[in-house]
Amino acid sequence: MKFFRFSKTEILDLLKAWGVISLAFAIVRVGVSFSINFIIGFLIAALTVGIGFLAHELGHKFVAQHYGCFAEFRAYNNMLFLAVIMSFFDFIFAAPGAVIISGHIDRIRNGRISATGPMMSLIVAVIFLVLAFLAPFKIIWIYGFIINSWIALFNLIPFPPFDGRKIYIWNKAIYITMVIIAAAFMALQYTLR
Repeated sequence: MKFFRFSKTEILDLLKAWGVISLAFAIVRVGVSFSINFIIGFLIAALTVGIGFLAHELGHKFVAQHYGCFAEFRAYNNMLFLAVIMSFFDFIFAAPGAVIISGHIDRIRNGRISATGPMMSLIVAVIFLVLAFLAPFKIIWIYGFIINSWIALFNLIPFPPFDGRKIYIWNKAIYITMVIIAAAFMALQYTLR
């Protein structure tokens, strides 16, 4: 069986969502202007938020494909538009899209597929945390750590349609562990500044 299949539509949707959420986060961080600061803000958002977004969604996709399901990301154009509009008010609610899955998914598989997204967000957060201690531009890596920790915690909300609901139904111990880790990461940010 072939894994990691992408359609042209999916690639375009991933790139569109990556670009738009990077734009929204750049607007919140530096405001809108035709300046080098805005370009730098956009690139930082594309690196920190964008890579976290890709890892999260592709985590869902690859595990679903591992189980033999059809799985492709689809952007939510209305939500992308809303993210940009909200960013002008210094607030972001980013729901850029989701991996659409079809095939045989039982409670266990659904839980594992759902857990992979927040888990990838936490892994990306750890990578940024390590970079904060090893690489120059510490502030960028700390920002990546904070944002990806928040993405994990946000997605662990235990109500539909969030990943947290499906994880909680599948395995409460794993759910609680993931919430504790994500919350601890969020608390850790205050010691890094």
